[in-house]
Amino acid sequence: MIKIPLVSIIIPTRDINDYLRQSISEILKLDYRDFEILVLPDQKTEIVFDKTRIIPTNAGPAVKRDLAVKEAKGEILAFLDDDAYPARDWLKNATPYFKKANIAAVCGPGITPPEDSPKQKASGWVSASILGGGTLNFRFLAKKKREVKDFPSMNFLVRKTDFNKINGFNSEFWPGEDTKLCLDLTKKLNKKIIYDPRVLVFHHRRPLFKEYLKQNCGYGLYRGYFARILPETSRKLVYFIPMFFAIFVIGLPIWMFFVSSGRSFLFFFYIRTLIFYSLLLLLTAFWVLFRTKSIKIALLTIPGIFLTHICYGLCFFKGLFTKKSKP
Repeated sequence: MIKIPLVSIIIPTRDINDYLRQSISEILKLDYRDFEILVLPDQKTEIVFDKTRIIPTNAGPAVKRDLAVKEAKGEILAFLDDDAYPARDWLKNATPYFKKANIAAVCGPGITPPEDSPKQKASGWVSASILGGGTLNFRFLAKKKREVKDFPSMNFLVRKTDFNKINGFNSEFWPGEDTKLCLDLTKKLNKKIIYDPRVLVFHHRRPLFKEYLKQNCGYGLYRGYFARILPETSRKLVYFIPMFFAIFVIGLPIWMFFVSSGRSFLFFFYIRTLIFYSLLLLLTAFWVLFRTKSIKIALLTIPGIFLTHICYGLCFFKGLFTKKSKP
């Protein structure tokens, strides 16, 4: 019999919620026999799941993951969010990569589950679209296999020995601890992170608008901060574009109010740019309609993308000047 590596599936959570129950239920159906599940809620619980160890830990996600690794018995660590669940062949498709010593980690897309509400699906398509997610939309939509330098820990598998060599996650950061981990794996160890669309999980979305935008504001804030202190991962045009757009949409009308020279030119440039942007939103909505066959979801993506650009852009700008302790 061919030996397959033991995988420790690590799930930080605040409590034993319905999404977590679904996740464990689907994990137990995996087409892979050698795995254990480590769940880290804030409080102790009497609830018991098969092949699962409950480790009460009242701390942030990064600290919980680091603690779980100390308890993990597996050769491979598989990090999963508590609102995500894997496809049946998740581990079967991921583990063969670890036969190559130069590959430290494997990741894959987090697809919006079919059972999510229309507002959740719309927020998923905001991120999965080119206009909304940009060149990073492969994180939310199955795209071609590639090497990546940065990937979120909602679906991330890493060799335990490599994880320990870089001392795990940096608990000073959240969100963003996964960005620091990826940087350490690729720079300090000079190893690869491989994205494979077959290493797939289903990731429940925050519904539009309030919960989703609040989450994306957090992402924008940490990415702006990282753009200053970790340029290797975050000082990239794709992260700055929403900031430029938000400053343009909000700042140019204010500027026109105070200046008289060239106001007419600026006004027409402003209007024409917004018209072009609106056409892109409309084209994206038609693309979503083609993919989902849902007019409601397609229409929701229009304000969803616009508000994402504004909120993320403003928070990114704020993050550039946020004062935090360096790692």
